[in-house]
Amino acid sequence: MSGLASLFMPLKIRGVELANRFVMSPMTRSFSPQGVPGPDVAAYYRRRAEGGTGLIITEGVGVDHPASLGDGGLGESHVPRLFGAAALAGWKRVVDEVHSAGGVIFPQLWHQGVMRTEGTGHCPEAPSMRPSGLWGPTGELTSLPPDYVARAAVATRPMTESEIQDVIDAYGRSAAHAKALGFDGIAIHGAHGYLIDSFLWAETNRRADRFGGERRARSRFAVEVVSAIRAAIGAELPIVFRFSQWKQQAFKARLATSPQELEEVLGPIAAAGVDVFDASQRYFNRAEFEGSPMNLAGWAKRVTGKLSMAVGGVGLDRGMYDSNRTGQAGTSAGFAPLLERFERGEFDLIGVGRSLLNDARWVERVRHGEPLIPYDDESRKRLT
Repeated sequence: MSGLASLFMPLKIRGVELANRFVMSPMTRSFSPQGVPGPDVAAYYRRRAEGGTGLIITEGVGVDHPASLGDGGLGESHVPRLFGAAALAGWKRVVDEVHSAGGVIFPQLWHQGVMRTEGTGHCPEAPSMRPSGLWGPTGELTSLPPDYVARAAVATRPMTESEIQDVIDAYGRSAAHAKALGFDGIAIHGAHGYLIDSFLWAETNRRADRFGGERRARSRFAVEVVSAIRAAIGAELPIVFRFSQWKQQAFKARLATSPQELEEVLGPIAAAGVDVFDASQRYFNRAEFEGSPMNLAGWAKRVTGKLSMAVGGVGLDRGMYDSNRTGQAGTSAGFAPLLERFERGEFDLIGVGRSLLNDARWVERVRHGEPLIPYDDESRKRLT
């Protein structure tokens, strides 16, 4: 099978079958007052299921920890959480709505870590969690406001080992909540400079204990988070792990400069129970390492043997943080680079962000060769 039809082949991951290879990428929406998703949020996700999306990964959802959420420099407020009776009831409604439309949905478990501003969030008195007390280097390429960077860059104390264990336990509790609510799997936000990523990145992890050191050792926190989640959800539900080279603190940051270094980062995480690596790139059609055209998702699949997902500007002509964030909508004829990479086996799933935020029926339009709606950046401000 070739052409766009190949993207509509089903895929089974553990006990879950996806109808096609299109995944709604997690995108913060901030439409959940006091962290509670309402009927409008449930309807928003249902529309994506009705529109043919194979897998929906929710916006980042705060785990059951006092410092999981707050102001992260991007104005995040009203971000949903996965603990507390009201929030869990709201997510139950979301799951039921998506399932009634024939969809599959995973929550993306999130802890902001170093990106959270002290004194904000549902527990403002809780200290923010930083592996080594470091936010990251300043003076790097970033889209974060200078006043936020100046405040965030002030060093704090490192996390204690008991605090680290508390966060690991929080991931396990929220994963158990997700299973009880009927979610079909778990996604983990391990990218973009947030807590898990700040353990992986040498600039923010200078620890001398078992959670710091060389790349494999810096992966230990992620490994223990994945292990706690796997223990909480059992063997049938899949786990997706999002990672990135770039950070919000530094767009040009890199966890790995070669395939061998990438294996050192991801190998232990794969062994802990991850099924799919969600490789967050600013644009999917860019080679990751010198000497090969393969993108980051391709290398993740190569070095771990796990399934992988490509993301970054799918359906548009440029990445989120490139010179013109609006971009232009593609047509079926414009999917050639994506298809070429998919058909040579670089990756198994295609993460779609802004295009699906903009149009709930985007997948069905692609399937039927309909004209795609031009992307409107104002759609980020609406729950359509």
